[in-house]
Amino acid sequence: MPKRILIEIGKVKVFAELKETPTVMKLWDALPFKAKAETWGGEVYFRIPVSSSIEADAKQVVSPGTVCFWTQGSCLALPFGPTPIAERKECRLADPCNILGKLEGDPTVLRYAHSGDSVRVEAVKD
Repeated sequence: MPKRILIEIGKVKVFAELKETPTVMKLWDALPFKAKAETWGGEVYFRIPVSSSIEADAKQVVSPGTVCFWTQGSCLALPFGPTPIAERKECRLADPCNILGKLEGDPTVLRYAHSGDSVRVEAVKD
């Protein structure tokens, strides 16, 4: 059974399905937790109580809705559109990030999240 999480950012709620990776295991063990949202163009990110090394499949350019872990900032990064360093309309992260999974549904709902919004991340028990 895949691991699922609920991410609430202000009034926005999204679900994500996670892969089996070393960083996901650390994230799962840290749940639930709260944070403050930051935005960077078409990306919402927030600090989480996890540290992890860069993994072999880390990427800097990802699809909208990819759940990423930015190792340098200990942040979960949720890109949904172009960032300030994007070429064309891609989701280009600040650095290569670990790929943790994928948001379910339309990731552009994250445009309604704002810097300073409270964030809560919890496990979904099916």
